[in-house]
Formats: sequence, structure tokens, C-alpha cells
Amino acid sequence: MMPNELASYFKDSLCICDLKATSKVDALSEMVDAICTSRAIKDKGIILEMLLNRESLGSTAIAPGVAFPHGRSLAVPDLTIVFARSESGVEFDAVDKKSTHVFFLIIAPPQDRDNLYLQVLGQIVNLVRDDAARKAFARVATYEELQQLIGSQSE
Repeated sequence: MMPNELASYFKDSLCICDLKATSKVDALSEMVDAICTSRAIKDKGIILEMLLNRESLGSTAIAPGVAFPHGRSLAVPDLTIVFARSESGVEFDAVDKKSTHVFFLIIAPPQDRDNLYLQVLGQIVNLVRDDAARKAFARVATYEELQQLIGSQSE
């Protein structure tokens, strides 16, 4: 997958550079609100319930300061990614017990034959492997900065 291809999955309407939530449920709810608004999805509850069920299996806050909530749902017609950044941080049951500041929420329809969802998830996890990259994502203030960062990190 090429850098510009990965960047194409991120949309301005799904980029939240000032996440207001302070709890895991509120953070997921705020990100799902963005999906429902952007995609004209009426049943927010079905997506939120799927994400909370996934989180109950183990927190998706696996990199220092970064979480990757994800799952599959019939509610979305195609791969959907929300990027969110919280300056103050969210208590997200991280392995290191620290606040989470960067979120990549990924939802795909169940009938994703090429497993694009897993490829994209893997690419995003690779983007934040090193400290400098994580710090850069934690400073993103605009959608344009996000696009530039994804392009530069993927090279």
C-alpha cells in the first residue's frame, strides 16, 4: 500500500484535532458521532456497542499514548477511519496506565474480501512505531497537517 493510498482513507470530516472527551466511552462516542454525521448513519448505538464489545476483550490502547479502536459493522458501507487527538489525554485502559492522546478508529464492513481493514490497521500501527512519530501525531492541529504527516511517515 502506497503512502498516498493510506492517506486517501482519511477524510477532513473524520479528523478531530481537539477531542473533548475524558473517558473511554465518551471518546468512542465522540468519534462515532463524527462517523454518523459524515456518513449520514442513523444508528450510532450499533457502532458504539460493537466498539465497546471489542474494548471489553482488551484495550486497543497498545502503543504509548495511541489507541486503535476497531471492528467490523454493517453500519458502514466501506472502510472508515477517524483520526482524533486529545491534548489533555483520555483514560483508555492503556497497558502502560498512561493517558491516550492519539486515536485511529477503524471500522470496516464485514464483507471486506481483500482484508483491506487489516492492511490499513497494520500500516497505521507502523506509522506510530517510534517516539518521534507518536509525538508528531500528538501535535496535529489540522487535517492538512495529518495528511502531510502520513505522507512523510510512510516514505
